[in-house]
Parts: sequence; C-alpha cells; structure tokens
Amino acid sequence: MTLAEPLHVRPLEAADEPRWRELFTAYREFYKLEPSNEIVDRVWSWLMDPAHESHGLVAEAEDQLLAIGHYRQFARPSTGSVGIWLDDLFTDPAARGKGVARSVLHRLSEIAQEQGCSVVRWITAEDNHQAQLLYSQVATRTRWVTYDAAPAK
Repeated sequence: MTLAEPLHVRPLEAADEPRWRELFTAYREFYKLEPSNEIVDRVWSWLMDPAHESHGLVAEAEDQLLAIGHYRQFARPSTGSVGIWLDDLFTDPAARGKGVARSVLHRLSEIAQEQGCSVVRWITAEDNHQAQLLYSQVATRTRWVTYDAAPAK
C-alpha cells in the first residue's frame, strides 16, 4: 500500500464504527485476546460517550481509516501533573511502515501540549519489536516494570 494522500489524524466519529470495529477486533486478535462482541460493543459505547474518560483517534488517508488510537488523561500525583495514557494503538497491517502510527503519536503529543499535560505514556508487549522500533524513535523507554493484580474476592 502506498499513500497517495497525506495522513489526517482526527477524533473518532460515529460514522467510523464499521471500520473501527474491524481494526479494534484485529488489535484484540493481535494480542491473542478472546473474541468478544460484548467487549467491542462496550468500548465503542465508551468512546461515543462524551462523559467517559476514554477518547478515540483515527488516522485516515484516501477516505480509509488506517489506524485507531484510544487514550485518556491520568493523574500523576508524584509530579502534581496530568498525563495522557495511550491505551491502544493499532495500524492496519497493510499500512504499517508508512508513518501512520507515528502520525497518531504526534497528534497525541499535540493534544498533550494543548491540554497542558506533562507526558504521553503507553506500554507495549515485550515481544512487539516492530512497534518498539518506532517507539524508540519518538519516545524514551522507561525503567519501570508493570504488574497486574486481580481484584480481591
């Protein structure tokens, strides 16, 4: 795939739903998550609810959505500031290596500046080496290790 038109990164809109569903489902498959229409429906409802903390971006060219990004603000008590957390970023495999994900990350950086945020932060899988090539060019890898704990029963 070659991009004849420049990329445009914009907020997710209701009309994007069919293609968003394709890309978000592919994202979930990439990370080997169990298929679930219920989860996809729930996340879509979050992204369409202006009162919800989650927001969506899309990257498009030639009237086709090529990538999605989901983000939210988070408090940083240690610095007395607010950051932007990128929860999900997925580029259509046919559009990878064309600057699509880089454009989404750049737009998030602009949003952080516009909103007075101190950082844009995200995690990726340890074995997602292709994404890490880009991430190492646009951000600084941290020394922090992530843990997940199950809720109490």
